[in-house]
Amino acid sequence: MPGKEPDGDPELAQATPAAEPAEARAAEAVPASPAEGALQPEPQPPAAAPERGEPKAEPPSCPLHLAVGDVNDNSVSLTWKAPEQASSAGLDGYLVECCKDGRDRLQIRVKAVNAGGMSVPAVLEQPVVIREILEHPKIRVPRHLRQTYIRPAGEAVNLLIPFQGKPRPHVSWSKDGQPLDPKRVTVRSGDRDTIFFIRKAERSDSGQYQLSVKIDRLEDKATIDIRVIEQPGPPKNLKLVDVWGFNVALEWSPPKDNGNAALKGYMVQKSDRKSGQWFTVLERCPRPSCTVSDLIIGNSYSFRVFSENACGHSATAAFTTELAHIRKPEIAYKPEKYSGWDFSEPPKFTQPLADRSTTRGYSTQLFCCVRAFPKPKIIWLKNQTEIREDPKYIAVINEGVCSLEIRKPSPFDGGVYTCKAVNPLGEASVDCRLDVKVPQ
Repeated sequence: MPGKEPDGDPELAQATPAAEPAEARAAEAVPASPAEGALQPEPQPPAAAPERGEPKAEPPSCPLHLAVGDVNDNSVSLTWKAPEQASSAGLDGYLVECCKDGRDRLQIRVKAVNAGGMSVPAVLEQPVVIREILEHPKIRVPRHLRQTYIRPAGEAVNLLIPFQGKPRPHVSWSKDGQPLDPKRVTVRSGDRDTIFFIRKAERSDSGQYQLSVKIDRLEDKATIDIRVIEQPGPPKNLKLVDVWGFNVALEWSPPKDNGNAALKGYMVQKSDRKSGQWFTVLERCPRPSCTVSDLIIGNSYSFRVFSENACGHSATAAFTTELAHIRKPEIAYKPEKYSGWDFSEPPKFTQPLADRSTTRGYSTQLFCCVRAFPKPKIIWLKNQTEIREDPKYIAVINEGVCSLEIRKPSPFDGGVYTCKAVNPLGEASVDCRLDVKVPQ
């Protein structure tokens, strides 16, 4: 522990006495009695007599700035600077003395030594506390808290985080480097765990929370990232870009507020002016644009779009400001020549059903055109079984145009569909196949 300090500018010196060696050096120090609890000054030993003709050497001055560098359960690290006056004899080294004060406190002093003797000791202002650490502090962060912990606004946040350490460590929490607001957060810590509780989470509670478990100078830290989310706002600037055939193109802008969470997509719905009911045509559309197909000739449609994140859909939607009119194609009609005034005619399909393919959950329509007089009765069949009053199907005939809407079909709804027209003069039918695909 004592070391040689060269002459010249003062330098930083260190001594690290272990607990046992410090006790073994009690012979070098003047031990304090248990009642005194402090190192006592001792008389200076007489300096060696100088040889004839040589000046008598003077002892050095006191070491400067004695301080504790580090403390653990079995050692102390000390730092000091060389004395200002070392005389012409220079320095031979330092003497570090220790004395136990009570059960776990240690008093330490340092003396400079040269040929002229020992200096006045530099003494620590406060005793060093040495405690036996039976178990180092360690935080056991649960697996679900090792990534961002997401919680909806309004719900409670209740986290239990275990730790270890003996003697009982000091536990502290902070948020983004600042103390916690006791009006928002309640913390209760025991010998083996700490509980973090927020009764009703708000978005302002989002942030990084730091947990510290400390025993003397030994410390373990952990960071808990909490994010409180809400429903997103509605999309902006929904526009009807184009209408052609049975299709409509839509565009919109992302919502101004995403609810503090990444958007999962958008839900697009349509409503025809006749029924006024809303039906979903797209779910979790990834882009702020889409094309809606399979619209019915002669209908006029409105559209609305909801945004969606992990907390759910937006409370309100964006609406189109204009209707999309699905116009009938212009067909040049050439009247047939009839003999006499008899306009009676058996049913005849002027446009048959076409095979279709759709995706599970997306509504689709079948349509065909029939001509007959008197007005025929229209019957729809699936796999040769008549479709009666079933809310899953909506059958409409308007000026000879027969349509069948199948709402949110499943694979079970696939098969052969038949449209049959019957009047007193006869009957006619057309078939088509509908395939319902299951997305991979």
